[in-house]
Parts: sequence; structure tokens; C-alpha cells
Amino acid sequence: MFKNHPKGLIGAALANMGERFGFYIMMGVLLLFLQSKFGLSGERAGVVYSIFYASVYILALVGGIIADSLKNYKGTIFVGLLIMTSGYLLLGVPGGTNETWLWITYGALALISFGNGLFKGNLQALVGRMYDTDEYRHMRDSGFSLFYMFINVGAIFAPLFAVGIRGWWLKANGVAYDATLPELCHKVLDNTATAEQMTRFEQLAMQASNGTMTDASAFAQQYLDIFNTGYHYAFWAAVGAMLISLVIYIFNQKQFPADQKKASVQQAATTATRQEVTMAASEIRQRILALCAVFGVVIFFWMSFHQNGVSLTQFAKDYINLSSLRLDLGFTVIEGVEVFQSVNPFFVVFLTPFVIWLFSFLNKRNLEPSTPKKIVIGMFIATLAFVVMAVASMTMPAASELAATGGLDAAMKLSPWLMVLTYLILTIAELFISPMGISFVSKVAPPHLQGIMQGLWLCATAAGNSLLFVGMILYNSLPIWMVWVCFAGACAFSMFVMLGMVKWLERVAK
Repeated sequence: MFKNHPKGLIGAALANMGERFGFYIMMGVLLLFLQSKFGLSGERAGVVYSIFYASVYILALVGGIIADSLKNYKGTIFVGLLIMTSGYLLLGVPGGTNETWLWITYGALALISFGNGLFKGNLQALVGRMYDTDEYRHMRDSGFSLFYMFINVGAIFAPLFAVGIRGWWLKANGVAYDATLPELCHKVLDNTATAEQMTRFEQLAMQASNGTMTDASAFAQQYLDIFNTGYHYAFWAAVGAMLISLVIYIFNQKQFPADQKKASVQQAATTATRQEVTMAASEIRQRILALCAVFGVVIFFWMSFHQNGVSLTQFAKDYINLSSLRLDLGFTVIEGVEVFQSVNPFFVVFLTPFVIWLFSFLNKRNLEPSTPKKIVIGMFIATLAFVVMAVASMTMPAASELAATGGLDAAMKLSPWLMVLTYLILTIAELFISPMGISFVSKVAPPHLQGIMQGLWLCATAAGNSLLFVGMILYNSLPIWMVWVCFAGACAFSMFVMLGMVKWLERVAK
């Protein structure tokens, strides 16, 4: 699979795979952890999730500036891995549930986002430099597709690992998993539960305790303590994944492109002169304008696509029958809404070879779409995913109607295959957009601005992620089917704007 590609590609992919394993352990449970541990509402937890996810990407610009200024990509990446590891260590500390510990959790998330900013964009820039020679230039798109596929291997198993650890801890303490219990437990402890919610809590608590629950408040506190401790153990697993990533990175550094040393004033002037000969200032401006136009368009796609960790997760918790997803392994039970977080990366890994083959097949017949056209096709496919969600949700009550009753009965909920189908369609869209976008940036960015431009690509993702909380506001304000219509509209808007720029982008990329 890696035949004929640069030797450093597999080392970079494996290092990123370990880092992504740790990252997606945390991201798979973050929204539900904030709600369970600190009793945050869906809207507030969604805001925290949005800010954190946006910071992860926007700080990539800072990381790109640092690496470009120091001319030290390898060292910047290494420091980023160390800082991320310290953030996961802090999340692994059980601590309390008061406001102080909430802010400590925010601090841990800040460390992870800053470390990721130093790591993510610069590693992508490093991979891009592997394809700057005539020998490998024509393989850039397939190289980034392989890189993208391998890093998603870690993301497949991470959520399953997280829920497996939590399931083991719940089973060891003699209680069963229930997605809606933590929220009801907080209402019981805060004395804010309505009569209907209290009835629902008692029913679920008796099931979770195998009929042994006698004191509602005591059981609510006990269940939350057990539930949250399982999450903390999962964060320790993320620490282990980061250490593996560090080892892989250290042992493969020699295969990565050498960092350019800082030049003297005279050398810098000579370099600038050579760049002007090969790339005029007007061309540099056109390239930067083209990249910024693409960055602006994909914001709306990322706002919609990354709802998988926010409104789509909340939807699965409220409207999907999870009973068929239970897998008892004896020592642990893998179950819960977080399982769906493995579906997208699974399809990335499964479908990437097919997508690479398809593009190669079309290329041999001079039919392969340009990179900008691939992005347009991806946005169209993403629109279809949310149309499917809207149609399937037409008969479901609004989320605001569920709050008063404590949730739907299992018989009224939708099949988990709806989520699988939605993530399948979204994954196909992602494979036409994300690796192609990274490849486009690597191809078009002026040589001396590679780190910054990769950082700006991630900043566009950050801007989309900063709007993720909108999904939770819509979720609690509109009929559920209308929420997905809004996101279908956002993807369609991105598609039409991108379509109008295709010819210009194709000219710039030549």
C-alpha cells in the first residue's frame, strides 16, 4: 500500500495514528463526560465542546507560525506531543465535581488544544514536503489519502476502548449502563426532578441496580461516582496512546525531511530572489487568495460535519434504540451512544482504498476530477446525509418535549442503522473533502508559507467548530427534522459557492 511512496510517510502516519487514538478516546466521551461529571446542560456542554474543538484547530495557525519562524518542524511537533500528554494526565485525575475542578478540566483541555496546535498542522506540512520532489509530486493526493486513512485506524478503536473501560468499571461495581441516568441523577440530587422524571428515574435505577436500589439520592450519587470514574480511567488510556505515539515519532525522525536551518541575512536575500524568479509576487497573491476562498467555504461544511460529537450524539442518546448495540465480553460490556463515534473512522479506513482505486482508475482514462471538483462532490454528498436524517426524523417529537417526560420508551425509538447510514454518507463526503483539502493546500501554498497555510486550513475547521454549539441550540429549539434541514442547507450553500470558484481554483493549482 505504501509502495513507491516516501519512506517517512508510514512513520508519520503511525505517529499520528497513536495521537488520534488518544484524542478520540477523549472526544468520544467529552460531551457526555461534561454532562455526567459536572451536570452541565446540553447547551453549555455544547459550548465547551465547540470552544475546545475550535481551539484545537485555530492554534494550529500558532503552531505553524512557530515552526515556520524557528525552521524547526520536528522539534515543534515533539513539544506538541509532550504538552498534549500532560493535558490527558490532568483529565485522568478524578478530583471533585465543583466549579474549581470544572476549571481544572478546562485547563486540561487548553493544554491538549495547544499541544495539538503545535503537532497537527506541522506534521501535515512535513508530509507535504515529502511530495515536493519530481519523484513523488504526482502521488500527493494518494499519499494524503493514505495518511488520512491510517490516522483513522486509531479513531476506530478509541471510542470502543473508552466505553469498554467504562463498561468494565460499571460491571465491576454491580451496576448497568443507561445513557439517560446521569442527567436524571443530577436532577434527583439537585431536587429539580419533576414527578414524571422521578418516576422515570426510579424505573431506570431499579433496572441498573438489578432491583437493589432503596435510596434514590444515595443511588444517584453512587451511580455518578462509578460512571465518572470509568471516564477518568479512559483518559489514562489516552495517556498510554500518547506515549506510544511519542516513541514512534522519535524512532522515525530520521526518515522525515530535514528542517531548514535559519539563514543569514545574505542567504535569506538569495533565497527570496530565487523564489521571485520561480514564483512572482502576483502568483503568490493569487495562491493565497485562492486558499483563503476555500478556507471560507469549508467553514459551513465543518460546522455541519462535526455535529457527530454534538447534536448527532445527543440525537443518538435521545432517539436511537441502543439495546441492540450491547456486546458482553465477560470482563466488560461495550455499549452506549459513544459506540457510534467508531463508525465514521471505520468507514474512512474501509473506503479509502476504494476511493484511491477509483481516482486512479479515472486518472488512467483522463477522467479524474480536479481537487476542487472533488471537494464540490463531497459537499453534495454531505447534503444528502442530512436529508436522510431529516426524512427519518419527521415523525419524532421535538427534543423539548422529551425533557418533561424523561425520554422515549425503547419501542418508540429509531433503529441504530439510521446512524450507521448517516455516518457512511458523511464519511464518503469527508474522503472527498478533508484529505483533498489538505492536499490542495500543500499543492497551492507558497513554499515559504507551508506551515502557516496548513495552519489556516485548520483555522477554517476551527471556525466551523466554533459554531458547533449552534447545533445544540437548534436541537432544543426546533422540530428535530428541521435541525437536519438547516445543516443540509449549510452544506448545499458551501457546494454552490465552491462550484462557482472551480475554474479559478483549477487555474491557480496548475
